[in-house]
Amino acid sequence: MQNCTFEFSELHRFGAAFYDFLRLRKQVFVDELGWDVPHNDEVEMDQYDTPLAHYSLVLRDGRVVGGARAMSTAAIWGGSTYMLRDAHLGKLPHIPPEILPDEIASPEVWECTRLVISETLTTHAERAACLRMIVDGLVERAIARGASELICLSSLALMRALRQLGYDVSRMGPIYRNDEDGRRYAALRMPAEYSTARRAEIAGACVLAGRAAAASYRPAA
Repeated sequence: MQNCTFEFSELHRFGAAFYDFLRLRKQVFVDELGWDVPHNDEVEMDQYDTPLAHYSLVLRDGRVVGGARAMSTAAIWGGSTYMLRDAHLGKLPHIPPEILPDEIASPEVWECTRLVISETLTTHAERAACLRMIVDGLVERAIARGASELICLSSLALMRALRQLGYDVSRMGPIYRNDEDGRRYAALRMPAEYSTARRAEIAGACVLAGRAAAASYRPAA
């Protein structure tokens, strides 16, 4: 599996990956979970898929098997801000306003949404690896643009999965039950930091680079 990250200006670099991500979202959120969200017969796409959004997708053999979206909580596009804030303002009927206790609008805080993993990944190891790649990709995009924290509206099961991967996730609001899919959700927050595995990879690369530099060093005569 491989990770690719992009924004609207970079969609062309990855062929049909973005459209395939929208197609996967329709399969999961509409066909499986029964959410009342904008869609047609092929794809799901909402008011937050704008040039202000960033994406982290995972591909296997050229096919999108997972992905998610993120944007700054300072984002405004037309009449929309970001999902949790719009819910807080009473604009989204299926999400209770109190799910976000305090209004947030800061370029240092990014919201992550629309996380999906394909049912073609059948083992726990595959799904965990895909989740880690998605989230590490979002962290990378956010850090590069000055963010220090990520928030999301997520199921409690995802919170446990993220913790197992080494993300420091905590709940920031009340739990509510979604009437559309019967699952329990809450607003979560975490520092914009990589997973345990990614941090180990980075540390290992730094060690190897240091050894290579030391090996090539030749003192002046």
